Amino acid sequence: MGTVLAALNKLAGAEVLDRFGLRKPVEKGLYETTRAGFVAAGAASRTFASATKQSKPERLPAAPQRGQFDITPDEEQGMIRETVVEFAAEQIRPIAADADAKCEAPQGLLSQIQELGVTLVGVPEQLGGLGTERSAVTNVLVAEALAHGDMGLAVACLAPSAVSNALVLWGDETQQSTYLPAFVGENVPAAALAVQEPTPLFDPFSLKAKAYRTAGGFVLEGVKSLVPRANQAELFVVAADLDGRGPALFIVESATPGVSVESEPAMGLRAAGMGRLRLDKVKLPATALLGGGKADAYAEAIRLSRIGWCALAVGTGQAVLDYVIPYVNERHAFGEPISNRQSVAFMVANIGIELEGMRLLTYKAAARAEQNKTFARETALARRLCAEKGMQIGNDGVQLLGGHGFVKEHPVERWYRDLRAIGLTEGIVLV
Repeated sequence: MGTVLAALNKLAGAEVLDRFGLRKPVEKGLYETTRAGFVAAGAASRTFASATKQSKPERLPAAPQRGQFDITPDEEQGMIRETVVEFAAEQIRPIAADADAKCEAPQGLLSQIQELGVTLVGVPEQLGGLGTERSAVTNVLVAEALAHGDMGLAVACLAPSAVSNALVLWGDETQQSTYLPAFVGENVPAAALAVQEPTPLFDPFSLKAKAYRTAGGFVLEGVKSLVPRANQAELFVVAADLDGRGPALFIVESATPGVSVESEPAMGLRAAGMGRLRLDKVKLPATALLGGGKADAYAEAIRLSRIGWCALAVGTGQAVLDYVIPYVNERHAFGEPISNRQSVAFMVANIGIELEGMRLLTYKAAARAEQNKTFARETALARRLCAEKGMQIGNDGVQLLGGHGFVKEHPVERWYRDLRAIGLTEGIVLV
């Protein structure tokens, strides 16, 4: 795509176009090409091959169970959280507006997040990671801290860890030895968990993408939407309905024939570089099926993804609260701070109240997940509250800023757009 645009731009600047009256047709072609975005085959820059032989898949043990529910991070979690909070404030927040405008995350930021080792947290030590037990709570704390900087960039940073976490949780020994070494090295591949589809009222348990068994493996057909960093991704975990019996997860390398991507900028999460993944009779080996195609594995993936989105909502909601408090205290009208008005003070207080409820339910769901307890109910409650109150927090933030809430000079309008994704998106992140 870049080569085509460069050639068209060079051609558009040539004087010979005026001589033959061709400038307008060429400029129109340049405009249409730019507007349409890119359509490209999958990246083929990396070859995944089994690095080591494993006799069995490595799984992280459950976290120790506590006698009572406690959301206080332990010492190690506290250190991780402080590090990511500082990183988000210094590296993510200053570049968020530009990344939103360009619809892509800067490569420099993605390299820095790799150095932080975000993808290592959920990978067992035996496979080169840092994990000694399941770490859903730690992943929630990381997602929350990153989203406090910017949700779109947080999604771009967390997308590869969704794939590595899925491989740890449900991959067999061959899948783990083939793909996980790439996620613990210096050059972590762009990867994405693709569940969402361009369907009204999308239901992740009723998929339009289909997978059919063949003599040698599977064939996938369908379209996935809102895939982060789609044009750069080298590996996908794709959800598709298997033989009409229910959804399952498949490992798809982007270089596989029939895989193509195109740009899909949305209302929010623009910094994540969202794209649409097209699967046109993609042939996969039998080893591509993740988790044995079990319904329980897929349902757990959806729930862990929803907990991740709740964490993003909490982080962005906290960013809104932290921004509007000094604003309403410093903004004067009729000779006094607008925070002296009860309508303003109550609105700010409601943001704080709802935010604490969202955080409590999210942490509780994550804690139960990492302890191998049932967490379907807790996830449903957190999802429901974060989807509704997250959008309300974004809306109230815009309202509190008045006219300033409508302009891009202040980040609240961007956070409002991002928060609307909480109740709509499935997959992408996974804790």
